[in-house]
Amino acid sequence: MIPPPARAIVIGNGVIGLACAIALQRRGIATTLVAPDISWRGASWGNAGHIAVEQVEPLASLATLRSFPRRLFWRGGPVGLPPRAAAAWLPFALKLVRASTPARFARGKAALGAMLGEAMPAWRRLLSDANAAALLREDGHVVVWESAATATAGLAHWRKADIGTARFDAVTPDELTDLRRLTRAPLAGAIRFRGSGQIADPAALGEALHARFRALGGQERHARAIGITGKAGATVTLDDGAILTADLALVAAGAASAALLAPLGLKVPLIAERGYHIESAATDWPVDAPPMVFEDRSLIVTRFTHGLRAASFVEFARADDPPDPRKWARLHAHVRALGLSLGEPMSEWIGARPTLPDYLPAIGRLAAEPAVAYAFGHQHLGLTLAATTGDAVAAMIHGETAGIDLSPFDLARFT
Repeated sequence: MIPPPARAIVIGNGVIGLACAIALQRRGIATTLVAPDISWRGASWGNAGHIAVEQVEPLASLATLRSFPRRLFWRGGPVGLPPRAAAAWLPFALKLVRASTPARFARGKAALGAMLGEAMPAWRRLLSDANAAALLREDGHVVVWESAATATAGLAHWRKADIGTARFDAVTPDELTDLRRLTRAPLAGAIRFRGSGQIADPAALGEALHARFRALGGQERHARAIGITGKAGATVTLDDGAILTADLALVAAGAASAALLAPLGLKVPLIAERGYHIESAATDWPVDAPPMVFEDRSLIVTRFTHGLRAASFVEFARADDPPDPRKWARLHAHVRALGLSLGEPMSEWIGARPTLPDYLPAIGRLAAEPAVAYAFGHQHLGLTLAATTGDAVAAMIHGETAGIDLSPFDLARFT
């Protein structure tokens, strides 16, 4: 058994890295958080703010493969496969196919369901500890359809789906009338999920978690990690020439994690699954409105305290590839067609979700480099699973049994 470390380095200050760093510091492990800067502009900040406990079924599935052709961007769908990035997404796609067998899907659903079942309680604990409980809204979310056919098909899908601890009901006629006031779309049906949640302000979340980490005595180093070793203690090399040492280093660098681990002999099949959003502070959308999913358009609209955001797209590429302006153009077109309350000026964002072919996160410790642990690859569920991951990682590193079985998330599954 490896003794608990006295000192740790966490690489990455996204929501996963911050949750892990806070959990380690709370256990008395002197932790340094390493990231290039303190601004939150990655997937942690740019997502829809949705605590998606209902997304128990991994996207690596036969159902996803069957639906793939009609979901392609050039056919009006959300999935982008840029030709210039084929060398990145084609090998990933082949691994996705292999990960989508019924047996692997069933194992993945069980593993993901166990984590998601702890997501809301973990967020309550983390935000209460950070004196930021008001950032968690537990009002569920709404799914709407714009035609009778898609409403029938969508309702049938959700009735068959495993949604874990969440539940849903058809909206009442009065509720549907209220929803129709928010859009010009001729809504044909809607359901209201209960048990899911939302972060009210992603930027405020980042500030609150950074502040709590510092209040616990955590240290921050603003530089980029470019190298790591972990056979006899952890050594992390930074791009400013500095070398940090500790008893353990945790790689939680999102889409950049695979490159950090590659020199250690790990070929991690991680891809940057990029999403886009547009946002405006000029809106009269009700402040207390829950996130609304326009399922026919693969679009989610979220009211934050600072404005209204419309987000979509699953673009498989490299993290540093230039953005595709057509994605933002389509978001603007959706907003116009739906008559959503986004005024000028509107800001545009692109960010990379770190995704593995089986749509499960990577959480564990390297057998060959025992001073290196990792927590990344949470795809669309980084915000949802951050607090749960922090608790599980801290228990694992402290030599305790985590509240969930972490073996399905070990990177050894790809060797």
